[in-house]
Amino acid sequence: MTHRLPATSRRLRLGGMALLLVLAGSVLPATAASADSARTPVAATVEEQRLTRDAPQEILRRSGFDTFAPRFERALQRSRSYAAAERTVTRHASALWQRAVDRAQGRGPAAGDLSRGDDRPLYWARLALSRELRGWAPSFALDGDQRRALHTALETSSRGQNDIHFPGRRHAKRVLVTGFDPFTLDRDTRIGNPSGASALALDGTLVRTAAGPARIETVVFPVRWADFTEGTVERALARHLPHLDLFTTVSQGRQGRFDVERTNGAWRGGFPDNENAAITGTVPVTDPGTQPQWTSTTLPYRQLAEVNTGRFPVYDNTEVTEIPAGGAQPVTRPHGPTPGSAARAGGGGDYLSNEIAYRVTLLRDRLKLPNLPGGHLHTPVLEFGAGNTHPGTGAVTDPDFERNRSDIVRQVRELVRTAVAAAD
Repeated sequence: MTHRLPATSRRLRLGGMALLLVLAGSVLPATAASADSARTPVAATVEEQRLTRDAPQEILRRSGFDTFAPRFERALQRSRSYAAAERTVTRHASALWQRAVDRAQGRGPAAGDLSRGDDRPLYWARLALSRELRGWAPSFALDGDQRRALHTALETSSRGQNDIHFPGRRHAKRVLVTGFDPFTLDRDTRIGNPSGASALALDGTLVRTAAGPARIETVVFPVRWADFTEGTVERALARHLPHLDLFTTVSQGRQGRFDVERTNGAWRGGFPDNENAAITGTVPVTDPGTQPQWTSTTLPYRQLAEVNTGRFPVYDNTEVTEIPAGGAQPVTRPHGPTPGSAARAGGGGDYLSNEIAYRVTLLRDRLKLPNLPGGHLHTPVLEFGAGNTHPGTGAVTDPDFERNRSDIVRQVRELVRTAVAAAD
């Protein structure tokens, strides 16, 4: 996911100063809204409003995920206290994530004719639950902080962020992979994101590598600037990084190719997110006085670019855009940044894919984990077939679309396997 699109175990005691870094890279909300009238329903968000369009409704119906929101709404109406509502939200959101993972991995009934590997039902069903929660008028007092906490519980539980569980005994290497929601949905609500599909396909799986078995856990993040500003990435991942053997953030990038992004930049380029918010400026992090302009991958990028892992070519992408030291205008550098320069785009651009790579590698560095392999992987764009490109009249799926997603997901798995073996 870039601005290009219109489109180890290393155990660390997080005490003392290190504890201050648990949310390294995040900026918590400065203020909370008043509790006045928070008991009343709240208007649907920009994302939630897209649910009324034809494609999301068809995707939900043809996957069987259209049943989640009605069940959730009925359970909310039976909640007679905040504690009961919290349990309801967490239970239904966790069930949504687990059902999406199970469906992608072939467990249980397909409940529809849409491909099992499709990431879109999870996205639209989550929004359907969110819309129900936002419109809910409880029979008891609910202040603004409590309502926001319920939405946070829905988001984290339905994204796998509370479901990262590695076995207690060290019989396998520990790998964490992240994905993203679909985006640019005003252009086409049929769009999927192969990074999200990869997360569903890989969550909780074991892969065999030349260095031994590796257990993969995954999470999915929203395409929203505000969530990143408020520290969603650091809160989800900080406690896990010291115990990992490898991590990779994944997003959708260019057409027809994978990119291993060598360098990440501390700059937001302003491309609109899924709420149609556009933000430009330095990536906001804690302790900005020590914030670097650039962070680097520690993935085995040469091996990933050289080994045949699937249908699509894999590139070691070293290009960045910078304002050189003493300069005033952005300059594209094909071989990485020059000393003292200010970031304007990392190898992964200046959108949220670059930002997640920057935040997690900065977190790695601030937690003093220099030997932890990690970085960012861009997948090819997930494209529809040649005769199905018009969003207004096209089908929500076609054979080329399904093949493209399957091939990308399969290659992500092979790239993770290759990275684990090469990093040993």
